[in-house]
Amino acid sequence: MKVKKQNTGDQNTGDWNAGYRNAGYSNAGDKNTGNRNAGDQNTGHQNNGNWNTGNWNTGNQNTGNLNNGNWNTGNWNTGNWNTGNWNTGNWNTGYFNTTTPDQVNIFDVMTSKEDWNNCSKPNFIYFHLTVWVPMSEMTDKEKEENPEYGNTEGYLKRKGYQEAFKESYSKASEEDRKKIFNIPNFNADKFLEISGIDVRVDSEQEEKKKALIAKANELIEQAKNM
Repeated sequence: MKVKKQNTGDQNTGDWNAGYRNAGYSNAGDKNTGNRNAGDQNTGHQNNGNWNTGNWNTGNQNTGNLNNGNWNTGNWNTGNWNTGNWNTGNWNTGYFNTTTPDQVNIFDVMTSKEDWNNCSKPNFIYFHLTVWVPMSEMTDKEKEENPEYGNTEGYLKRKGYQEAFKESYSKASEEDRKKIFNIPNFNADKFLEISGIDVRVDSEQEEKKKALIAKANELIEQAKNM
């Protein structure tokens, strides 16, 4: 029988954990799945930060490996929001970039980054791919698939990208959901492909609304000139 060693918190599965509800070894933090993480809710190994999916990240919410920064999809990035590898700037797609582009692709259309920064974005587009599920909320199937849940009083669930996206959308208010139409070049078909969320009916209504407002403003101007 394996004996746990040097745990300074409770409900750990593994050895040398400083924190709570870790599944793995040598974690400093809480609710980690993996080894040698410093932070919380990491899935992977040797992460220094929070909500990382991958390995050896310094930062938060990275999907990939060896990132020094936040919200990177890729590897060895120093910077934020990079897709690709070895970037030391922000919002780069590719390899070995040092600058931050003035334009970005939004729904496959080159757009001023200023337009992106200034648009009112919905909160539901910011979501986590890992979430802690306490024992009281686990299903029988989840308990069967995670037999050590009794030691940790729950488990760290890793969600699929579209699954997490749709769940975040389902919990959002109607006002927040409608903010998706503020995104420059919004395309409902592409949004469905990316997120799995179908807003095409709402998108058509939003376009009709904009057209009616534009027509109303045109009539108001005509009335002023009469």
